[in-house]
Amino acid sequence: KPVSYKRHRFPPEIIAHAVWLYFRFPLSLRLVEEMLLERGIVVSYETVRRWALKFGPDYARRLRRKTPSRRDIWHLDEVVVTISGKKHWLWRAVDQDGYVLDEIVQDRRDTKAAKRLLKRLLRKQGCLPRRMITDKLGSYAAARRQIIPDVEHRSHKGLNNRAENSHLPFRRRERVMQGFRSPRYLQRFVSVFSAVRNLFVPSRSSRSAPAIRLHRLNAMAEWRVIANIAA
Repeated sequence: KPVSYKRHRFPPEIIAHAVWLYFRFPLSLRLVEEMLLERGIVVSYETVRRWALKFGPDYARRLRRKTPSRRDIWHLDEVVVTISGKKHWLWRAVDQDGYVLDEIVQDRRDTKAAKRLLKRLLRKQGCLPRRMITDKLGSYAAARRQIIPDVEHRSHKGLNNRAENSHLPFRRRERVMQGFRSPRYLQRFVSVFSAVRNLFVPSRSSRSAPAIRLHRLNAMAEWRVIANIAA
């Protein structure tokens, strides 16, 4: 079914644009409110927040996913996120092009958590990777032996820059948002944030100016389709 905007007094174009601004760029809710005001659109930052919570996950579910391939290389890494004084770990998997395959927030950093990430990846991707690359954390090796023993595993901090670099956009957003209120909210946010980023950021193989421009035009066209906005 197309996205429904019933009982919303603002047109779909404005709602989708506000959600796009919030998830695509390192902007706070108040900055999105100010940018909309510059265009003559008077909404509060709380309204933008409600739009992001309601429509963001729906948009993310409709975005086209990358077709899994047995030639993919999985780069796995985890980053600590402090919420209300307690440490949580955001586990992330990206492929050789920097495309975010999956993310999961967990309160532990052990073999059980690594196994959960691998099981989610296998369920979503539907096939084994050509290779798995991680840092020196021993939990990855233990989880791989139990879940995917036939997959080649390379464990070296220098080889895993692809996954470590994928944390940088999230860290910028974390600073702008001044942290997260709960693990559940963090999980909801990163699922939409990474899906939007996957759509608009070109792969490393398309870095020429014309290729980047074409990629962005195609991404905007797809965004209008999934948001149910007329061109």
